[in-house]
Amino acid sequence: MTKIKLFSILTMLFIISGAYASPMTYEFSNPSFSGSGWSSHVLTIENIENTRKQKIIDDKKSAAAQAASDAKNTNLSKFLNNLESRIYATLSQKIAEQLFTKDGATSGSFDVAGSHIEWSSTGSDIDLTITDSGGVTTHIAVPIGSLAW
Repeated sequence: MTKIKLFSILTMLFIISGAYASPMTYEFSNPSFSGSGWSSHVLTIENIENTRKQKIIDDKKSAAAQAASDAKNTNLSKFLNNLESRIYATLSQKIAEQLFTKDGATSGSFDVAGSHIEWSSTGSDIDLTITDSGGVTTHIAVPIGSLAW
């Protein structure tokens, strides 16, 4: 008789616990499979991909700019830039002295860095014709009669 009581008690427990249970259903948590939240999932992935691509592009640009800056800041580069500036300054000073000297030549021409420069002085004006390496010609007329020096 104890076996029957034990069996009936166990049966009752299983029946009662079964009444409180709900059916088990499986749902995918990944929106790729379930479809729930699919658009925000796709947008998030697209945003991550674009951010990574842009970071790679920005890193390459930054590295190239840093390399160019490093190349310009070498001692040799600084020396060459300084030397070039002084040569051009001295050359422009000598040309200006020749143009504005009353006892100097009245015309002349010279080539500088691929540009051809012709000049002539009439005593009251200086006419400059500059032709660059691309063939573009510029005419400049300087009225020296009105300058006071």
